[in-house]
Amino acid sequence: MANSSEIYKITFLNKGKVYEVFVKQVYQSDLYGFVEVEDYVFDEKKQVVVDPTEEKLKSEFTGVKRSFIPMQAIIRIDEVEKSGVCKISNGDNIAPFPVSLVGAKSETKDS
Repeated sequence: MANSSEIYKITFLNKGKVYEVFVKQVYQSDLYGFVEVEDYVFDEKKQVVVDPTEEKLKSEFTGVKRSFIPMQAIIRIDEVEKSGVCKISNGDNIAPFPVSLVGAKSETKDS
């Protein structure tokens, strides 16, 4: 069981972008091939300058109790001392983990 003061930074691919979020709970899911994350942590400091990507993430995950992230989408999981700014960046230099689709039907054209 994780200590309640532990915070994890999860970096993962989502829709071609790199998401970096902070959570209090992370563990292997009972759903095969997924990692579960819970208790999102957002910067609650009142700032004059608001980071639009953090606001987008905050609204995207509002009301989300738990997320199931495919293992091949995970780039990195770090245990950190404190949370930082959540962000979305371009995933230009990162390729998703290759997945073998053994037995998948291939499309063929009849001439």
